[in-house]
Amino acid sequence: MSKTIAYQGVAGAYSEQACKNAYPEYKTIACDTFQEAMWMVEEGDADLAMIPLENSTAGRVEEIYRLIPKISLHVIGEHFEPVVHCLLALKGAKADALKSVASHPQALAQCHNHILELGLRAEAKFDTAGSAKELSLSGNKQSAAIASKLAAKIYDLQIIKEHFEDMHGNTTRFFILSRDKQIPHYDPSKRYITSLLFQVKNIPAALYKVLGGFATNGINLLKIESYMGAQQVKGSQFHIDIDGHSDAEAMKLALSELAFFAEDVRILGVYESHRKGDRVS
Repeated sequence: MSKTIAYQGVAGAYSEQACKNAYPEYKTIACDTFQEAMWMVEEGDADLAMIPLENSTAGRVEEIYRLIPKISLHVIGEHFEPVVHCLLALKGAKADALKSVASHPQALAQCHNHILELGLRAEAKFDTAGSAKELSLSGNKQSAAIASKLAAKIYDLQIIKEHFEDMHGNTTRFFILSRDKQIPHYDPSKRYITSLLFQVKNIPAALYKVLGGFATNGINLLKIESYMGAQQVKGSQFHIDIDGHSDAEAMKLALSELAFFAEDVRILGVYESHRKGDRVS
């Protein structure tokens, strides 16, 4: 039986494109919501879930950060997917005959200048791939959509212009979630990320002392996000991404110091970095 990976969106979504690039041998499963994609993995109906965490242009995905403290899944990897917007139209349509273009509001904003250059009327839709699907059923050769190259293939649309975005380099970072914990063996020649959650103790300068433990051990923090404590408990909750493997000696010392000033410490995952320029395959 082939392995499966769940994502939020309809067929042709950028999340599905990320799934196919990261796990080309896996069968993709479209889900209506992020929670549904995670639930599929929790229930054993999918092997993995590809969940967007943040975008270099649009910032963090707020819903995901609300869900992270509640999930029981493990982060087994990260994936960076370049967002390449394509201007799509029906087969036989002419670029100079187009009147309108539909897509998700963020995609429309990221292609704003090119839309103005063509004199198109922008129409906001729920998602990018959904606008491509709707276009394929419309029969209207004066309408266009902004979506992925994968969406063009799925819905049999022609690509009027690839790289339709105003600025290149837009990238989305994804977490890859699994029901099973998968911590890679520590190899000093590779670069790893340790993602964890913790709640600071209700003592003066607790967060300062927690972060100081990483600084004194020469460990770089890649990201920090804060949450309001659950049920109005005292002390805030934090999610941090740390540059290093939990089995490295310096990391062990830092995590030991963290335990003095934090509680409810939970390692979300340890995985190889997928960041550009890192020493990973």
